[in-house]
Amino acid sequence: MSVPIARTVAGLRQILAGWRRNGASVAVVPTMGALHEGHLSLVRAALQTADRVIVTLFVNPKQFNSAADLAAYPRTENEDAAKLVPLGAHLLYAPHGEEMYPAGFATTVSVSGVSEGLCGAFRPGHFEGVATVVAKLFLQTGADFGFFGEKDFQQLQLVRRMVRDLDIPITVVACPTVREADGLALSSRNVRLSPAERAVAPKLPSVLSETAELLARGSPVLSTLAAAREAILAAGYREVEYLELCDEAELRPTTLLERPARLLVAAWLGGTRLIDNVAVSPVGSTD
Repeated sequence: MSVPIARTVAGLRQILAGWRRNGASVAVVPTMGALHEGHLSLVRAALQTADRVIVTLFVNPKQFNSAADLAAYPRTENEDAAKLVPLGAHLLYAPHGEEMYPAGFATTVSVSGVSEGLCGAFRPGHFEGVATVVAKLFLQTGADFGFFGEKDFQQLQLVRRMVRDLDIPITVVACPTVREADGLALSSRNVRLSPAERAVAPKLPSVLSETAELLARGSPVLSTLAAAREAILAAGYREVEYLELCDEAELRPTTLLERPARLLVAAWLGGTRLIDNVAVSPVGSTD
């Protein structure tokens, strides 16, 4: 038994037409493959929401800043397809590069504001690539629901803003970050960690969680963040790219916890860049 695979827009839409004739609702789970439990949790959530679920697999060259990083990204389509079978996903959409970006392709989707800080400041062009490919996947699938994990929180907010601004008729569903038993957020990049680095890696979510608790209790933002950066470096990380407290809606840096916020981090452990985030409740909140 295997999951059906579509590789062209025409083939995808032929399948979709049959589903729509039968009144089925459709969910899409966009991925770049190398599926792990985080991705699979999105598929399970989608299956509980919609009648038909499409998982997309496309390693999008437009969101990579480095040719070496693109070349090193794992490509495991056969293994990914096998993981979808027991879940009951209805279709794997795995287009080739020329199907997504045919000769003469000249359009880029850009979302200002939420894309400009955090990862956007360190990965120029990344979020234009994300917005462009996600817009195409939404239009190609015509899905009713799109499922995304909260681990890539800036990406999630960018997609939400794009859908709102462009009136794309899809509901964006956010799912909680899936973590290892020691707290490390699941990521396709975790496989790049050496055994020694993997032992150090959980310090990042640990410091993040401790810092969020301090901030929620009213600790001064700037000094608390400075101490957290030092703790991450002391644990063995070689660089903290950013550690910022931002308002949740617009991802603007803030020093006032008057509304829901996120504490977001990107840090380098050896040659691997890890990101994470946690919610921070407003000071005095009982949530």
